[in-house]
Amino acid sequence: MTAPKPTPKPGPRPGAPSPAVLAKQATHPVKVPVVAEITDEQIEAAKKFAEVEGESVVVTVGDEKVTVGEAAGDDPLTPLAKAYYELSASVERFHARLSSAELSPKDIDDSLGSIAPQLETPAVVGDIAALRERFEAVKKEALEAREKIQAEREAARAEALAAREQIVAAAEAIAAKPESQVHWKNDTAELRSLLDTWKEAQRSNARIPKDAERELWKRFTTARSGFEKARKHHFAQLDKDNADVAGRKEDLVAQAERLAQSTDWDRTARAFKDLMGEWKRAGRGRRSVDDALWKRFQTAQDSFFDARRAESEAEDEALAGNVEGKEAAVVEAEALLPIKDLENTKRQLRAIQDRFEDAGRVPRADVARLNKRMGAVEKAVRDAEDAQWNSRNPEIERRATGAAAQLEAAIADLEKDLEAAKASGDKRKIKEAEEALAARRAWLEQIQGVVS
Repeated sequence: MTAPKPTPKPGPRPGAPSPAVLAKQATHPVKVPVVAEITDEQIEAAKKFAEVEGESVVVTVGDEKVTVGEAAGDDPLTPLAKAYYELSASVERFHARLSSAELSPKDIDDSLGSIAPQLETPAVVGDIAALRERFEAVKKEALEAREKIQAEREAARAEALAAREQIVAAAEAIAAKPESQVHWKNDTAELRSLLDTWKEAQRSNARIPKDAERELWKRFTTARSGFEKARKHHFAQLDKDNADVAGRKEDLVAQAERLAQSTDWDRTARAFKDLMGEWKRAGRGRRSVDDALWKRFQTAQDSFFDARRAESEAEDEALAGNVEGKEAAVVEAEALLPIKDLENTKRQLRAIQDRFEDAGRVPRADVARLNKRMGAVEKAVRDAEDAQWNSRNPEIERRATGAAAQLEAAIADLEKDLEAAKASGDKRKIKEAEEALAARRAWLEQIQGVVS
């Protein structure tokens, strides 16, 4: 009796998916057909396609017979029949997963590469021809799905590449800006945001070819590095410029603080005006430093002008008593007009002028007013002298006539000014208008005397 063949050692089940496919299934589980309990009827139906010939199991596939294994044990066909249904289930599981959108082209190739050899060189018992036909239909569908997935991936890669190109172009546009158009805070934040967008694209978008990604990253980092270098240079220069401005203004402040102690009022006031011009020409520096220096400069300036104002007010208060004497001399001089006796008037005016000078200095606010009124009388006397000397000169008479016409027009204007001042109630303007009007009327009388 021939000894029975040893039972084969357990191994991978025929038709089982490859490790790569199994890993994919574990990561993305889908509902796929599972092998139900194989019935005796199914096993018997599968056995009809096989027979034992000597030590081999032979299956009829179409018009030919194919050896599918050794006739081991008392029932060699049953295990091979079960393997047939398991292989058939592998085909259906693969087909079910095609519609799940979870397979990559590699997964499809791996699955086809795993199932196809088991049908080309079968080690199962059953209707292999029908299973091959079913597999071909699934294979055709799988290849179509593979092409579709590849096309979608190519489109996604193209879109991802365009998105990266857009990020790089935006960075290069910022880096290429003329310095006068750069907003350092906003543009720095924008470049930082573009870097975050790049990282997010790496995580979320489709992968792009490594050589393309390296080239784009090189351009992106070049743009960022160039911008950062320009930014550092800009702020280094700005710090230098600010330091220069601060140095110049510190010197101006020191000068102002020295001048603040001076009592040479007029010369120092002009010096402060010059310092203010230099301050403006020094330009703007760092705001906090500028503000602090300006506060010191202004404090020194205010200190000087407050002191000058205080002394001026004290001096005016001390001189206020002289106004009455000056005013009396002016009123007495104005009483000499109109001139009737020129020589007598000149003699009296000289005495009045002496009293005007002897009255002493008056507050600044009164100096111009009193000098103007006294000057009007003095001019009237000079004009009378000139008129007397030129009384027989026709050319002088013609000029006097023209001057009289001008004075009459001026008097008319001053009378309007006086009315307006009275209407407004402005005592200072009323007084000035009255004084100017009195002086011009006196001049007119003198000129009219020449003409007549």
